[in-house]
Amino acid sequence: MSQAADLRRLTLAALVCAGSLTAGCSDIYYARRETITLSAGDAVATNIATQTIDFWPLAAGNQNLVTDGHKAQGAVERYRTNKVTPPVGTGTSSVGYSAPSSGAAAAAPSVSQ
Repeated sequence: MSQAADLRRLTLAALVCAGSLTAGCSDIYYARRETITLSAGDAVATNIATQTIDFWPLAAGNQNLVTDGHKAQGAVERYRTNKVTPPVGTGTSSVGYSAPSSGAAAAAPSVSQ
């Protein structure tokens, strides 16, 4: 045999080996699964969420919000001018609480920004 024929056989053998090795890396097994995507897998939770009827409370759909216009206007103006007053006494802790002295109103804490 000639040297060119041996080179062809060697090249063909190398291509067959390379093709066999790369065929082992194929994901054709995973591509033929009965799912939408490879990351799909929580079908039970998806079905529960899809078939839930009215999962929002009825009050969430109420668009008739009753408010006082003067209070709302004052709140918007304080927000716009950056003079928002923080709420006092909304915490559940009694640390730092001091009872007001008799006859005197408790002074609101000053907030510096």
